[in-house]
Amino acid sequence: MNPIVIIGSGLAGWTLVRELRKSNKDAPVVLISADAGDFYSKPMLSNALAQNKTAAQLVTTPAATMAEQQGITLMARTRVEAIDRERKVLTTSAGEQPYSALALALGADPIRLPLGGDAAGAVLSVNDLDDYARFRDAIAGKRRIAVIGAGLIGCEFANDLAAAGYVINVYDPTAHPLSSLLPEAAGRSLLSPLAALGVAWHFGRSVRAVDRAGEGFRLTLDDGTLHEVDAVLSAVGLRPRTLLAKEAGLDVNRGIVTDEYLRTSDAAIYALGDCAETQGAVRPYVLPIMHSARALARTLAGEATAVVFPPMPVMVKTPACPATVVPVARDAVGSWEIIEHESGVKATFSSADGKLLGFALTGKLAEERMALAKLLAG
Repeated sequence: MNPIVIIGSGLAGWTLVRELRKSNKDAPVVLISADAGDFYSKPMLSNALAQNKTAAQLVTTPAATMAEQQGITLMARTRVEAIDRERKVLTTSAGEQPYSALALALGADPIRLPLGGDAAGAVLSVNDLDDYARFRDAIAGKRRIAVIGAGLIGCEFANDLAAAGYVINVYDPTAHPLSSLLPEAAGRSLLSPLAALGVAWHFGRSVRAVDRAGEGFRLTLDDGTLHEVDAVLSAVGLRPRTLLAKEAGLDVNRGIVTDEYLRTSDAAIYALGDCAETQGAVRPYVLPIMHSARALARTLAGEATAVVFPPMPVMVKTPACPATVVPVARDAVGSWEIIEHESGVKATFSSADGKLLGFALTGKLAEERMALAKLLAG
């Protein structure tokens, strides 16, 4: 009997393994990982510097231990090069691997800006443990760090780096932090608390070029302004990994398109996590991944189970000014109500008939997230 094969060893891949074992302890399972496959909390990558944690210290369970505990075969440091859907065989850097069912938990790649300059290739991003280790090495003994992007990851890194004692400059072409998630008043409530830590904000500005300047770097902004820093971190967002699926002829939009059972356009292939587009949306957060893994595990064990996504607040790890948001759907029709307090901002988005469709909370008001989540329209 050919095994169930899972490609990807992030939260989606390993959670699927663990949930599958709850339903079926004996089915042969193979997990293929492009990296070492160690289990760790990816959200910790953006708030571990202030705690002075190394990449090794972020690992909660080594890959070999996970594989032994779950009774699976692990193929670490292995690249999947192609999917032969007709034969149900993968071509990998370690040879061919057949499958009975295939789960794509491929994750996402950092978006790369088209930067000019002779040091554009030295711009760092942090998307996994290996990246984090390289980043720590690059900033050791340095002081001035540029963060490109004031979205969720950029703000989390800015807070963490500043708390660790670095001087931070954040650059973003929009008007305020977290502009894709929060209304302006809520986003702006992060400005002063992070500035007090040592974060300098540069909104309405884009970085056009990165050049070497002595042992550091010189940034050229879109208005010609020059800034000198010691290291540059790009945090402008992630793009679902879809190339493998696209080359195999699967339906791909923003992510790998699936139905409510996480099934792709091939009935034997499923997708979940950051690479998947389910019910018309990509949901690159922890709670949707957990719900997806639980549902898919039951389906793979023989009990077809559609994934259901309840209201799932996203918590932004900016301790200087905590923020929580339930993002509003792109096609939602309604309006924001903004209430500003000394302790934070409460923003609610409701339809014309008064149904709550999303919200954003900052500061101490972020503690109201569960109460508001219960009021969300189904």
